[in-house]
Amino acid sequence: MFTSLLSVAAGGAIGASLRFLSGIGIARIWGGSFPLGVLSVNVLGSFLMGVFVVVAAERGLTYLGPFVMTGLLGGFTTFSAFSLETVTLFERGEPVQAMAYVIFSILGSIAALALGILLSRGVLS
Repeated sequence: MFTSLLSVAAGGAIGASLRFLSGIGIARIWGGSFPLGVLSVNVLGSFLMGVFVVVAAERGLTYLGPFVMTGLLGGFTTFSAFSLETVTLFERGEPVQAMAYVIFSILGSIAALALGILLSRGVLS
């Protein structure tokens, strides 16, 4: 368990650092107020998550899952695990659950963030 925890932590540190550097690089190149950096790492990370799931299963590399999926890609993206869970639900033949997951995840997360902002402003003001 401790080895897995260290693996996740190491992957997370690398992934988060790569996200930070990617965000800076993309902002310098493209500028603007649209969050292209976050969009880019989320799409790329989700693609890489899909590639890893297949390659790991076919080549017996699933033991790298904690480092790559939870750590590296989890730290790199803000969306890859969500994307994987959604596709998994579709692949299981559960499209209603998949769409509910998408809707509740997005709307719930936005609502929770807004609530956190409102409560924090109220407490801190």
